[in-house]
Amino acid sequence: MGLYQLGQRISRLYLSSKYKVEIIGEENIPTDGGVLLCSNHISNLDPPLLGAYIKRPIHYMAKQELFEKPILKSLLPKLGAFPVRRGMSDKQALRKGIEYLKQGEMLGLFPEGTRSKDGKLGKGLAGAGFFALRTDAVVMPCAIVGPYEKGEPLKLIYGKPINFEEIRKEKPTADQATQLIMDEIGKLIEAHSSLM
Repeated sequence: MGLYQLGQRISRLYLSSKYKVEIIGEENIPTDGGVLLCSNHISNLDPPLLGAYIKRPIHYMAKQELFEKPILKSLLPKLGAFPVRRGMSDKQALRKGIEYLKQGEMLGLFPEGTRSKDGKLGKGLAGAGFFALRTDAVVMPCAIVGPYEKGEPLKLIYGKPINFEEIRKEKPTADQATQLIMDEIGKLIEAHSSLM
């Protein structure tokens, strides 16, 4: 068992023991090929939650500062993460993300760029749209709904892929493409929040 699979198993055991985790739409995740998985961001536990219950490994962009900590510096790359400098256009990180998608890997993004302080969906940054437009990856919206409180329901919803094949022909800007993704994430949150 590799380190990623071990981390996945530990995350699954921890999350399932603490919360009433419900996975919805797992069948929407392609079994192969490049996938851009875009989710809202409400907790530091979001990355392990997203990856814990699916078979495919996910690569994440993680803030550069984490890679400056001694233990995390060597651990994070083994768990599929790569650094990004926030607040600027990090061309190296963008190239790395495109490379993963073109190699048929899964890239997990939180388009808001930071955790929501009030739990509400914020504005998405252009990076998600950039990846969606520059590759042929399947673009999947994802929503995390729940309070991350012990014993409470916590929903992880994998939405149906967005048809970016048609959208790319219209040549939208990266911001416009990101907004389309955020709209779909918002619909998932709204649909499943009312059922809590």
